[in-house]
Amino acid sequence: MPYSEFDIYENSINKTDSAAGSVTVFMAKDGDKDVIIADKNPGFKGTDLGNGKIKAPLSHENADVLRQLFPFTAPSRVLGKDRSFGLGDRLGIATPGHIKLFKKYDVYPVFAQQSIRELNLTNRTYEDVLDSATFAVFREGFKKEWGADGDHLKTIKDVEYALSLGFSMITLDCSDHIKTDVTDVNAPALSKEYADKYLGKNFDIGEGITLRFTEAELKTIAGIYSEAIGFAVDMYNRFLKDGTYQADFEISIDETSTPTTPLEHYFVAKELTDNGVSFATIAPRFCGEFQKGIDYIGDLSRFEKEIKIHAVIARHFKYKLSIHSGSDKFSVFPFIGRETHSIFHVKTAGTNWLEAMRVVALTDPGLYREIHTYALSAFEEAQKYYHVTTNLANIPGLQTISDAALPGLFENNDARQLIHITYGLILSRKNADGSFTFKDRLYKLWKQHEDAYTSALVHHIGKHLEKLGLKEV
Repeated sequence: MPYSEFDIYENSINKTDSAAGSVTVFMAKDGDKDVIIADKNPGFKGTDLGNGKIKAPLSHENADVLRQLFPFTAPSRVLGKDRSFGLGDRLGIATPGHIKLFKKYDVYPVFAQQSIRELNLTNRTYEDVLDSATFAVFREGFKKEWGADGDHLKTIKDVEYALSLGFSMITLDCSDHIKTDVTDVNAPALSKEYADKYLGKNFDIGEGITLRFTEAELKTIAGIYSEAIGFAVDMYNRFLKDGTYQADFEISIDETSTPTTPLEHYFVAKELTDNGVSFATIAPRFCGEFQKGIDYIGDLSRFEKEIKIHAVIARHFKYKLSIHSGSDKFSVFPFIGRETHSIFHVKTAGTNWLEAMRVVALTDPGLYREIHTYALSAFEEAQKYYHVTTNLANIPGLQTISDAALPGLFENNDARQLIHITYGLILSRKNADGSFTFKDRLYKLWKQHEDAYTSALVHHIGKHLEKLGLKEV
């Protein structure tokens, strides 16, 4: 093609019909930026190159045009697939690496996945999150369906925000409505409706498992979860019941201090079902600790027994289990893969950021040392946002570590969590003159070392898929 001044991404060359006629569109490098090039302008906003050609920046408006022209660049509902995997790309640069991996596996990625908390900490918007995924999908020629998740949303405003942009999945965080202080002593009186429905009955959920509620158990469970169930029913009826928005619905009950027992899980699932809620997944709070960016902490034999019952409950009601804070939970992934019969949704986020920071340690030790030092000073502030049990005393002092050994810090759980939870403070840190202390240097480095980041993601996220029992196809 006669565009010798541009370095074209070959996988991005696509043709389609538009109001302007048959049009060829592709992405290319233009100096240190990527741009969209079209031989006829189907609606992009950009620079006229003559003869009807246009060069367009990677803006939100142009992403909207791209999604209209090429539907594969828009998110789809993927939770109905057997296997789906969330990839919280906090930086907006990880999707090319994820694509290289997910082309190889029979699992459907959710490339755009962010919570409002993460947006606030990184000063991003849902427009940016969605557009970054769209441009990467187009650039890499990824034609398989992929999802966009408005993750851990708690309010009408935030759910409507994500859905209005075309996000294909909403994760409703019910934690503000789960009454974890309720016990059988202080629980509200049991309603006749619940008593008639549950007491004195055996609930055969298949596969040899029968559940039965005592009056004390039922009263406590109803006291803990009734408000959360009402919240989920209301949000479903408000946004999804009439089909105005085409999106999968995930119910998150995992952001609590106590594990979700199988009886609690069954009660929530049955009440949602009985109230006409169509949901694709539930995320329970599993036993043990699913902390950020490190392996499972807890009793593996207990987890193995309970995940089996949780999986049977999900099969009974015909939805998938969702595994939150799924980053790096390698010791329990085999149980999850086996007991769910390889039908699951797993969410990762911070581990992708950690791989980006591993690349920094590998390629610019001086910059990494600056960031690590700052992270130590910012850790107390970051703990307000995340539950971790990090012991900073277990992290070797930087003065004791050679440059070559810095990447090895990412094998230390306490160092991983230090860098994991301080990401927002690192990215938003500013100098006295208003310039970013780290952010601009980091993005420049990651652009220069994109291949290294891609390789790191393929290796590390690939390990997640392998431990879940998946094979390349």
